Amino acid sequence: MNEFPDIRIPIGTGVEKFIDFLAENFSAFFDFIFVIASGSIKGLESALLFIPWWIFIIIIFLLGWYFTSLYGGLLFSAFIFLIGTFHLWAETMTTISVVLISVILALLIGIPLGILMTFNKTFSNTMRPVLDAMQTMPTFVYLIPVIFFFPLGNVPAVIATIIYALPPVSRLTELGIRNVDQEVIESAQSFGSSRTQMLMKVQLPQALPTIMAGINQTTMMALAMAVVGSMVGAQGLGERVLYAINRIDISLGFEAGVSIVFLAIIIDRITGGIAERLQKHRRNVS
Repeated sequence: MNEFPDIRIPIGTGVEKFIDFLAENFSAFFDFIFVIASGSIKGLESALLFIPWWIFIIIIFLLGWYFTSLYGGLLFSAFIFLIGTFHLWAETMTTISVVLISVILALLIGIPLGILMTFNKTFSNTMRPVLDAMQTMPTFVYLIPVIFFFPLGNVPAVIATIIYALPPVSRLTELGIRNVDQEVIESAQSFGSSRTQMLMKVQLPQALPTIMAGINQTTMMALAMAVVGSMVGAQGLGERVLYAINRIDISLGFEAGVSIVFLAIIIDRITGGIAERLQKHRRNVS
């Protein structure tokens, strides 16, 4: 009586059959995605590696100085220099490439999704539990289906990262547009603005600081997938961490891990600084 009855609802089996169906019938589509994503990652990685190390450090310094402070620029450039002294420069460029491609694709999907959720309450109510599931699902679970569709490497890591990192920007895009001052909307309507004009010239500019906060969270979550993605063959700093774990190499593990921390700090402060500047600009305009 204390044991659960012998009842089984094979949801997992149904999901497995659905994944097999997609892999068999849409292989050309997934091959196309692989070629585009792989080419983009390799192209961006080659471009970053082509930049001399000292110019890259200067760029980081200028970005940090402009969007945070002089101290921030000096600190961020010192972080990048330290990563170079760890002999992890190429791996860092690979990680940046994977994160940037993942974030760009997540934004191209997530921001329009958030806009649709703003203007369609039914669609918003439908997407919210889906986004909840995407955000709370253990990250390792995402790696299982993607390896059926793509060869091991950076591409399946990018796809898993997009799924994991997409919810914040969608949610905050919807929140930012919904929180636009109603008086501003009514003023634009009184001038005969169409829905498209209202969105492009009023709502999105007003919601931009909130959307930037979503971009910040999406970027940080994408970077958090660096180590997880290495389990499906993703290269970069995550691969070095995984290698160190397998070899119990404390030195390499610490250096690769702290390099990821350095990148996270730089990205977080710079994107946060961009959001603050947009917020100040919005206040000055209003």
